[in-house]
Amino acid sequence: METPLTHNISPGREPPDLAQYEKAGGYGALRKALGMAPAEIQAAVKESNLRGRGGAGFPTAQKWSFVPMGDDAPRPKYLVCNADEMEPGTFKDRMLLEGDPHQLIEGIIISAYAIQADVAYVFLRWAYKLAARRVERAIVEAYRHGYLGKNILGSAYSLEMHLHVSAGRYICGEETALLNALEGKRANPRAKPPYPQVSGLWGKPTIVNSVETLCNVPHIVKQGAEWFRSLSRSDDGGTKLYGASGRVKNPGLWELPMGTPLREILEEHAGGMRDGYQFRGVLPGGASTDFVTAEHLDVAMDFDSVQKAGSRLGTGTMIILDDKTCPVGMLLNLEHFFAQESCGWCTPCWSGLSWIEQILQDMEEGRGRASDLELLESHTRLLGPGHTFCALAPGAAEPLQSGLKYFRDDFERHIHEKRCPWSPT
Repeated sequence: METPLTHNISPGREPPDLAQYEKAGGYGALRKALGMAPAEIQAAVKESNLRGRGGAGFPTAQKWSFVPMGDDAPRPKYLVCNADEMEPGTFKDRMLLEGDPHQLIEGIIISAYAIQADVAYVFLRWAYKLAARRVERAIVEAYRHGYLGKNILGSAYSLEMHLHVSAGRYICGEETALLNALEGKRANPRAKPPYPQVSGLWGKPTIVNSVETLCNVPHIVKQGAEWFRSLSRSDDGGTKLYGASGRVKNPGLWELPMGTPLREILEEHAGGMRDGYQFRGVLPGGASTDFVTAEHLDVAMDFDSVQKAGSRLGTGTMIILDDKTCPVGMLLNLEHFFAQESCGWCTPCWSGLSWIEQILQDMEEGRGRASDLELLESHTRLLGPGHTFCALAPGAAEPLQSGLKYFRDDFERHIHEKRCPWSPT
């Protein structure tokens, strides 16, 4: 099974119901897991080298290891699936949610058992209407057949699961802002420490993992850590859902070995650039990552390799920049999104991003000044890591700082010509 995450998914076909999922081997990993100690599951996930697929790439088992265990651990404990997928250019979790919801539910139950959680939540993006219906239906089926609720499959372990459809804010991708929203509060990030693993949802130990991360867990338990590592072309275990959008011949999403080269994804799977367009650059991990250019096309798409190239793997869903798209206009579009989605909790973010947006807007409309380049560069430093409560503003600064580095001539043309060179007028 070289594509464990997507082997049950066929475009245009309804997702497998519980009977079909079981026929394909589904919930077999859960049955095996319930015969293991929670520590054994954590050890298997650690040995597998599974790193979080939500963007940060933090080792999954290491994150779990911070949760208090034993009879004296605070109760209840929670596991939250972050399905609030709002990163521009990213649509990988949507495919898993819509295409195989029981895989996610099985992954949540096993992961919850590994940390001895009592309650699980799926925190879902409001716009994912079809996913909401399918996940809700799968949860009902799982309860009906004894996979959720009291004494799962006759074991001593019990778990309640709820679907929560969010109001729809990008900031909820930050795990502590998500927890505030789930508690019915304003979605602002929390100060750390304490970390959610110790004091999270309603002050209790909580793990927040992404959809893709959790969907890997049943396959690790069922097939083993060595098998999972063998799927990869890098030190990071498993496969990865890679995507591409922009002016490529075959935009889409593919499950490939972790560490597949960027060039291979772009040329063999995305089909290369559309006729009449040339490649200029790519945001390799969604909107909040740095541009890389043609010199980086042979980089392996894994966490460490992309970082060495000056960017981040992020979500692994690429946004392609072509030679007929204005990079300043593209950045304006992205920075408008980030400014709009700032929660307003810290000044560098809500004030700085709005200022960046206005400067780029002025450039596009012919009002740019030479001093604007220095202002933009200073913002990329002032909005960098360590200056804000969360990673929203530093993420928004990444495409801008790399855009200034690789496409500076385009910025200067806007200023000197007092117009957008790509404008038809």
